[in-house]
Amino acid sequence: MRVSVQSMGVPATPALIDHADRRLRFALTRHSDRVKRVAVRFGDENGPRGGVDKFCQIQVYLVDAHVAYVRDIGTDLYDVIERATDRAGRAVVKHLDQSRMGRRTAPNKVTQLQHSSDGATYPTQFKGENT
Repeated sequence: MRVSVQSMGVPATPALIDHADRRLRFALTRHSDRVKRVAVRFGDENGPRGGVDKFCQIQVYLVDAHVAYVRDIGTDLYDVIERATDRAGRAVVKHLDQSRMGRRTAPNKVTQLQHSSDGATYPTQFKGENT
């Protein structure tokens, strides 16, 4: 699983990058074989003006499923990253379940059976060929 971390408007300290990477790997370790790559972006939308504007967005690119996208906003960047990674883990499980269910609910090819007078059962495409 490849993880790329980008910082926007906030200094990307090694501690912050390590925190995001560690939390993400913990949240996705159960399904890491189904994850192609993960893109994490965090930053400060308003810059030095302050306020509730720290964000973390995570895109998880899955094998044979849709992309899971999560975005969270708050005042403390560490808390925002924790919430976003937890939500990303749940979103991946949901996407994988939906893709599995989509495959399970596909209609199966059903062969209708025809009963003959001698008690044997034949598929309908062979109807008329039984002797």
